[in-house]
Amino acid sequence: MKPTSASARWALACMTAAVLSFTGLPGHAAPGLPSKNVAWVAAAVDADVDRAFKQAKAQNKPVLLYWGATWCPPCNQLKATLFNRQDFATLSRSFVAVHVDGDRPSAQKLGTRFKVSGYPTMVLFNPQGQEITRLPGEVDAPQVMAVLQGALAGGRPVKAVLADALAGKPLAANDWRMLAFYSWGTDEQQLLPKAEVPGTLVQLAAASPAADVETTTRLWLKALAASDDGQGVKADDALRDRVQRVLADPAQSRLHMDVVTGSADDIVRTLQPEGGAGRTALTASFETALKRLEADSTLSRGDRMGALYARVLLARLDSPKDAAQVQLPEPLLADVREHVARADREITDGYERMAVITYGGALLARAGLWDESDALLKSNLSKSHSPYYLMSQLGSNARKLGRKEEALKWFAQAWEKSDGPATRLQWGSSYFTALVDLAPQDGKRIEKTAAQLFTEAARDSGAFQGRSVRALKRVGSKLGDWNKDGKQDATLRRLQTQLKAVCPRVDAADSQRATCEGLLKPAAKAAV
Repeated sequence: MKPTSASARWALACMTAAVLSFTGLPGHAAPGLPSKNVAWVAAAVDADVDRAFKQAKAQNKPVLLYWGATWCPPCNQLKATLFNRQDFATLSRSFVAVHVDGDRPSAQKLGTRFKVSGYPTMVLFNPQGQEITRLPGEVDAPQVMAVLQGALAGGRPVKAVLADALAGKPLAANDWRMLAFYSWGTDEQQLLPKAEVPGTLVQLAAASPAADVETTTRLWLKALAASDDGQGVKADDALRDRVQRVLADPAQSRLHMDVVTGSADDIVRTLQPEGGAGRTALTASFETALKRLEADSTLSRGDRMGALYARVLLARLDSPKDAAQVQLPEPLLADVREHVARADREITDGYERMAVITYGGALLARAGLWDESDALLKSNLSKSHSPYYLMSQLGSNARKLGRKEEALKWFAQAWEKSDGPATRLQWGSSYFTALVDLAPQDGKRIEKTAAQLFTEAARDSGAFQGRSVRALKRVGSKLGDWNKDGKQDATLRRLQTQLKAVCPRVDAADSQRATCEGLLKPAAKAAV
């Protein structure tokens, strides 16, 4: 299933890790806490979380676990639009707020424990530790608040709610709303295998009570956005008419803003898979609704930029997906330039800047305005609390334009400046991947980079868990590809010897040691 949430789209749009001179975040908590107006419990190990759950049970309060990272743009969006709200701070007194920064020592083990991976993920548990629901970080703050309040008001575990819905049992209105606003993008297959999500959303939409038009409409929109390759929705005139009514109604399109902006191109492809008059009419309706949302001052800057990003994607529908050079209408390009320049000029909040400017850089690039994307990102390096993220975007831009040495320079610099064990492994694996792809002849640099990543992994107790182990697996897989012809046998043997010294010190629990030992086995076979 393709990613459909706006936060997932945002992360994919922006990405393909000690922090530089920190300019500060005026009016915010010290780095590491999501906000200063909430009594966050910072958790890095099991004992931290266990204490929080013990406190929650003693006080008969739910637990809200927020999993994020300093550099993550959608995480910074939450800090700028949700966590800083006074009503969120007031509501937080009714639950225990737990913050897990993915770069704290051993935090990736907690990620594995709670089945959270993508940043950001928000999970609500009842006082007994059962998962109630995963909250959608992509909807605007007032809607998140409404969903959270509904879940706190005696919400049942979403797994039980889903089972009842699929069994045809009657559900309360709040249960249907929980399903409609569930964060399928961060589910990590807790409720369903990914392949079953599109069809299940169709089943839920069809079964939802006709009286609750908002919930039914949202479920159909989510089903349309998730459908792909014959899975999920079978488009018909009734569905096309439903979507047209949403787009034509300012209140409805505003209500479902996150799906309308985050999945416009996916919905068009599902409803009108072929070009022609039908697709043209639907695209025109989206264009009208998206322009309206782009101008809506009640939305955050990030959400308004998301509407503009969707317009660009719709304008690219008939172009090759990865085409670097595209011909877009001049009025649209003018809107992109003006919108990004205004955001860059007006934003004063550090969190918002990290969220919106990275999005702006991706927007300019997607519109084919590569030089302007580079200029925006470079001018913001000194203003960002996580400049390595922008450096990675600059590397991605250069790579897409075929500027190999420039791309490698930016990826290397991003890794050098990155901070935190999980982030360093992620940024290092990105640099390593680019290095093998763009300079496969540079064996010395490839071996040195892989060896450094393995050395850093040896110092991190969470290296063989969660996001970190996926980064290491990418390195192992890339080494195997690099040595397909066996010409790099000697290098692979040396790296395998290094790992043999690391793996015995890795915790055997959860197959971590076995994962370490298997990291280069496919590559080592070529060296026999």
